[in-house]
Amino acid sequence: MNKRDLKRDKTDRVRPSRAAIVLALGSALFAVSLSGTPVAQSASSKVPVEFQAGEGKFNNFCARCHGAEAMGTKQGPPLVHKIYEPSHHGDAAFQRAAASGVRAHHWQFGDMPKIDGVKSEDVDQIVKYVRWLQRQAGIM
Repeated sequence: MNKRDLKRDKTDRVRPSRAAIVLALGSALFAVSLSGTPVAQSASSKVPVEFQAGEGKFNNFCARCHGAEAMGTKQGPPLVHKIYEPSHHGDAAFQRAAASGVRAHHWQFGDMPKIDGVKSEDVDQIVKYVRWLQRQAGIM
């Protein structure tokens, strides 16, 4: 920053201009994105067409508890979390959870009930969508 990027406010303190702040924040975000650390962003408008059916089924059957974009709610855990990566909770675990329910074992949300009306093919599409979300978050 140079002197023209600084302004005096009513209390006679020197403060950076808006342009300087925007430049600093933009530089920081750019540096973080280069470092490989995921930068949080909404996936909703960017869901590839091959995962959109799964997104719709997720929103219908799962989002009430697991939240928009699988980020969790007060009723259920986030599925975009390393606990749910394939090496710990494989795709078959999602099938069992939907068909039979699950006893609480990682979180304090209580047991998950079975999901009435969801078919195995629906869960396959939901899992593909969740795995895509996980990849976007850098989990897998």
